[in-house]
Amino acid sequence: MFKLDENLIAEFKKPLGKLYVEFEDAIPMIKEANFLISVGDQTTKNLLDNDLIPDLGIIDNRIQRKDHNHDIIPTENILEADNPAGTITKNLWETIESAISLTLDDNKNRIIVVKGEEDLAVLPCLLVAPEDAVILYGQPNEGLVFVNVSEGKSKATRLMTYFNEE
Repeated sequence: MFKLDENLIAEFKKPLGKLYVEFEDAIPMIKEANFLISVGDQTTKNLLDNDLIPDLGIIDNRIQRKDHNHDIIPTENILEADNPAGTITKNLWETIESAISLTLDDNKNRIIVVKGEEDLAVLPCLLVAPEDAVILYGQPNEGLVFVNVSEGKSKATRLMTYFNEE
């Protein structure tokens, strides 16, 4: 398990890609994605509300630390992972790898429901997703972050150095 060094949390407040204040402004770019990953309940809901289905969605049934349960997931391919706040567990990492691999093989979208918190799932996604994939996640109270894997991988590698392996 990787545990975030709490003293370095400020580094994670910076968007890893292009920040869109309005979700709608990102839609043309989202539609061009070859492989789309959404991290977060609100981001996934916004996609689905706009008839855009991510290849992989990662949710924890919480929006800004408040419980949220929605029946908006258009897939039967649901995986689960345990991931306490402030960590990236081996279970989450392996589940992300598996979901991406399965989706690339059978072209069926997947959802990972995280027991705990999914916020840091962006990092393993950036490190294991195909180079041409796009990852979307919410920047709390600021908007939507759009990251091309090819452009975000080096940042993710650097940010992983802020974790202590346990």
